[in-house]
Amino acid sequence: MARPIRIKTRRIGGETELLAMVTHPMDTGRVKNKKTGKLIPAHYIEKFEFAINGKVVASANLGPAVSKNAMVGVKVRGAKAGDTVTVSWNDNKKESGSKSQPIR
Repeated sequence: MARPIRIKTRRIGGETELLAMVTHPMDTGRVKNKKTGKLIPAHYIEKFEFAINGKVVASANLGPAVSKNAMVGVKVRGAKAGDTVTVSWNDNKKESGSKSQPIR
């Protein structure tokens, strides 16, 4: 399933801030459906990566405790305007996605 990824970049001094948000339910597997009373199966992002020009610069292992549509951000040194940032993720149901865009 294609899930939208929003990426924002901004230069702050000698660093570049990379922010990304994936539209994802981040279900813990411990919440009941209000209509049926049955547990909603766990569905959450497990791995989140930032790469610049193909080189991974940050990686995070996430889990069910992260909020729905959470935003993940990192600051990196050495990135410059025009470099390509790629955000990729995969979840516990083997779904994945990625998006690339130039740093502004």
